[in-house]
Amino acid sequence: MLLLPVLALLLSAQVAISDLYARRVSNRWLACVGAVALGWLLWTWGSGAAAFPGTHLAGLGVGLAALLPFYLLGWMGAGDVKYFAVLGLLLGAPALLPIWVISSLMAGAHALCVILAPGLRASLPLRAQWLHARAQQHWQARPTARHIQALRQGRVGIPYAAYLAFTTLGFIAWSTYGAGP
Repeated sequence: MLLLPVLALLLSAQVAISDLYARRVSNRWLACVGAVALGWLLWTWGSGAAAFPGTHLAGLGVGLAALLPFYLLGWMGAGDVKYFAVLGLLLGAPALLPIWVISSLMAGAHALCVILAPGLRASLPLRAQWLHARAQQHWQARPTARHIQALRQGRVGIPYAAYLAFTTLGFIAWSTYGAGP
């Protein structure tokens, strides 16, 4: 396996955990992985071991340009945009479309569940509503729940970067092991 897909796997695992747990994407991880990837691409091109990394550089630009409008509208965090751009650098521009489509479908399903949950909860029998309220109280009283809330610092929303990460892990596994004879 080449270095760039391994970097994408490692970064995606870190991003998924961080986004689910604290709703954050680490700029430090993105910068480090992006710098290593850019250095690797330029070194392999300069040494003649690989062709010009145009598809990877285009992936960086396309990844940034594709999600930047959503950030500017306030629909997405900056970390999601930067992560998608680094994915474009790591995997190349052709990988971005399937990753984006599948991630967006998963995030859309999540959003639909969030929108429908209050109405469905209200239609439950009273005993089930009471059990749900008790479970929520027990969860909120746990130190883990308080720790997660403190880490999130009030950030709410759908963990889109985590969906990008899950899709990236699947994409790399499929392209490495599933697409071939």
